[in-house]
Amino acid sequence: MKKDSSNILPYDFYQRSNVLEVAKDLLGKVLCTAFEGDLCKGRIIEVEAYNGKNDKACHANKGRRTARTEIMYKEGGCGYVYLCYGIHHLFNVVTNTKNNADAVLIRALQPIVGMDVMTKRLKSNNKKLTNGPGILSKSMAITTQHTGIFLGQPPIWIEEGDVIVNTDIVETTRIGVGYAEEDALLPWRFYMKDNPWVSKK
Repeated sequence: MKKDSSNILPYDFYQRSNVLEVAKDLLGKVLCTAFEGDLCKGRIIEVEAYNGKNDKACHANKGRRTARTEIMYKEGGCGYVYLCYGIHHLFNVVTNTKNNADAVLIRALQPIVGMDVMTKRLKSNNKKLTNGPGILSKSMAITTQHTGIFLGQPPIWIEEGDVIVNTDIVETTRIGVGYAEEDALLPWRFYMKDNPWVSKK
């Protein structure tokens, strides 16, 4: 496995105070995993932003701290992975500085490297290997055991991409947060326009 460490996003990329800015800037970047010699890479093409203590859709709303959410209060640049419906491992990137609990959910990737490995992990002929937060984690072998991992080195890291993302970003409401009252209407889901790997509602 070869990687260019100079291409890995620095921690100050994640530690900016505006989670919406970080979320949009993650579009086009490349999520990478390396487990047991298998390298997989996918371009981030869909994300959702969660504004820590001030967001009714966020696990840390009103400063809530539990064994699960404690990782969200670390400094930006680590992973927060939680289990959804007892089945799906959802991968988030913690942002901002310590004790703010902002995070960005990675909702979809466009596979770049390791599609054969992803197919074996899914044990399925599903051609959409990474078009949703649960399936992308399975394809990339990310589970809750990786929550808290820092994203600057293997086995999980994020690199600069070779795609320039500017005005071709769609802004819409987040998925599955109807319980969040007025915050459910915030246009904090961002994805690359016309990309076929965007998740389905």
